[in-house]
Amino acid sequence: MDTLKVRDAKDVEQVVRAAIASEQPLEIIGHGTRRQIGQPIATNALLDLSALNAVSAYEPNELIITVQAGAPLADVQSLIDSKNQQFAFEPIDTSMLTGVSGNGTIGGMIGAGLAGPRRIKAGGARDHLLGAHAVSGFGDSFKTGGKVVKNVTGYDLCKLLTGSWGTLAVMTEVTLKVMPKPESERTLMLRSLDDLTANRAMTAALGSPFDVSGAAHLPNSTFRPASGALADLGSRSPGSQAQAVTLVRLEGIAASVADRAGSLSKTLASFGAVEILQDAASAAAWRAIRDIEPFAASGSLGAWPVWRIVCPPAAGGALGQALARDTGGDVIYDWGGGLIWAALPPRPDAQAALVRERVEAAGGHAMLIRASELVRSNVDVFQPQPGELALLSERVRHSFDPKTILNRGRLTRGSCS
Repeated sequence: MDTLKVRDAKDVEQVVRAAIASEQPLEIIGHGTRRQIGQPIATNALLDLSALNAVSAYEPNELIITVQAGAPLADVQSLIDSKNQQFAFEPIDTSMLTGVSGNGTIGGMIGAGLAGPRRIKAGGARDHLLGAHAVSGFGDSFKTGGKVVKNVTGYDLCKLLTGSWGTLAVMTEVTLKVMPKPESERTLMLRSLDDLTANRAMTAALGSPFDVSGAAHLPNSTFRPASGALADLGSRSPGSQAQAVTLVRLEGIAASVADRAGSLSKTLASFGAVEILQDAASAAAWRAIRDIEPFAASGSLGAWPVWRIVCPPAAGGALGQALARDTGGDVIYDWGGGLIWAALPPRPDAQAALVRERVEAAGGHAMLIRASELVRSNVDVFQPQPGELALLSERVRHSFDPKTILNRGRLTRGSCS
């Protein structure tokens, strides 16, 4: 395996142009923490962006940061945390789920586009990417967006680049929106609700005027040994049987959070007694939900494939309940039921046909986010697109990378050659 380290955008241009000339596809990596996600890539050449790790500009008063794509996400988060700021979309740390040690990069965060629990309020990664510098599959540098949204003209390519998994262009620098961290947070917790009732409770909370920033449900089967920060939530006392928990988060100014928590508790009283998790306990619980800690690679379900399912929130409870029943798997609900993480007992096909049949019937789509390389070689990792949409997607990719030099085959099975 040839690793091609680059120092700047000019180096990236040269590497891509050489790859075009030799017809050698490139796998784009930062720290390689997400290499186990997606269809396996058939190439012997790695384009390593880890040396592009500088913070180009940080303007806390303007709520923007410009950083090179290979910068470690944890380092950037530490920097903005020092100014009491955050990426409001709560980017997921996939290392716990995949078992790949290391620190993901800013470029990987945008390329994957995976947002955490606060997406229901703050939007996704694509909504926080203001601008980017990148190198296309032609070997040409281009710029999209800018530091001030109202000054931007032309096509909004930031939306295309986010979640493209490196198949359109090699991002070298990005400008992101940052937001103030909330002064306080509280989580309202209900116990022992079944999936359908929990779905209704989350819908009621999200439909209230109390500005909910997180709504999740963990069935009792989720609380297995070594479930980490969530282990104590499912039990009222040590040694007692685990119970399902439904969590609703409120954030903001302390006085406002306290007032809204009291009002929302009354709204949810018909679903059962409401318990309160204060700041530190609340934050720990939502980090664990964000990073899908119960399905960690080091845990009891570490060998099980994991599906990431997005569906209409109102359909989530019924869909998740049916999948758990029919596959023998475990599920976690986030986004008020609109996001389901499903860990299923190992099968050669990760039960893909059954999963996709149920998900499509519910109006959703599914991504196989964790599985062995053999399984990912034989199963469509990303949701197959209908014919006309697939053709449109291919035309867009071809307009950026006509020879499919960049991350060839990562999105579509059977396109590695």
